Amino acid sequence: MTWPGPGMRPFSIKAKLGTLVVVSVFITTGLLIVALRTRTEFQFITVFSVIATLLITQFVAHGLTAPLDEMRAVARSISHGDYTRRVSGAGRRDELGDLAQTINRMADDLEAEDRHRKELVANVSHELRTPIAALRAVLENVVDGVSAADPETMRTALKQTERLGRLVETLLDLSRLDNGVVALKARRFEVWPYLSGVLKEANLAASQRRLSSGSGNHSRTDVHLHLDVSPPELTAHADAERLHQVVANLIDNAVKHSPPHGRVTVLARRGLHPESLELEVMDEGPGIPEAERHRVFERFNRGQAPSPHGPGSDGGTGLGLAIARWAVDLHGGRIGVAESVRGCRIQVTLPGIPEQRG
Repeated sequence: MTWPGPGMRPFSIKAKLGTLVVVSVFITTGLLIVALRTRTEFQFITVFSVIATLLITQFVAHGLTAPLDEMRAVARSISHGDYTRRVSGAGRRDELGDLAQTINRMADDLEAEDRHRKELVANVSHELRTPIAALRAVLENVVDGVSAADPETMRTALKQTERLGRLVETLLDLSRLDNGVVALKARRFEVWPYLSGVLKEANLAASQRRLSSGSGNHSRTDVHLHLDVSPPELTAHADAERLHQVVANLIDNAVKHSPPHGRVTVLARRGLHPESLELEVMDEGPGIPEAERHRVFERFNRGQAPSPHGPGSDGGTGLGLAIARWAVDLHGGRIGVAESVRGCRIQVTLPGIPEQRG
């Protein structure tokens, strides 16, 4: 409940201290009146008044200092890395209750951040360990003479090196995200030739990886990529490099979850504002369960949908959609999972040219 101003809350510390002063004055005044009527010595009245005031003050002070002692203990635990303790006085209807709620919220945030940090370290370690172990095994076999350094063996090593390179690139993008050092270089461009180039690059990269590695979800060439831009002369205003990250990651994710010989459609339409853009990337895969849709753009989240190309395939780093959301957020746009009869449908809205205010 919000009160009109400071000092107006009926259970605030100021109100309690004010009540203490008033009660003490009333007790002293009452004892003085009794002393005058009964002709009691003023020394005794003074002693009784002091004792009564101290007892009341001690009672009120205990109610104020006990929560502070608990808050100090909780704060000390937090400083030592224990984020599980909470202050029990969060239900108080005074400033101490507000402070207790703030400390508990801070502990919740720190606990979540600590958990995220541990998950990040564990996931990155796992992602790095897999290609490094595979690359080491290949090189050890070559050094020990178990296998020859023929093109096929070198392709296997190259595959793991490329996977390491992709992981490092995504981690660098993640670092730029956290540090906020990326500036947008927005410009006006034609949507059709731009997206057509992105799709051609995706097909070319998949074909090259197919030749060099022979397997892996990034090397699928059976999925057909379709581009739908209307009107054909559509233009937009955005950072081309960041938008490339968005579209490339969405296409990669859609291809990864497409059925054999499936179809991935990239649709572009004019937005509501000048040079704004509405993008959709749709696939024919298993889709994303509604309960998972709010988590698909989190870091290292790979979803619960089964891989359509079987176990043992490279499931990716789980960073692609997180980077796509980051790039869209840099533009001040929106990205989310939309309802779809079949497969997954992700919508992206870029605001275009900001409105000029006089």
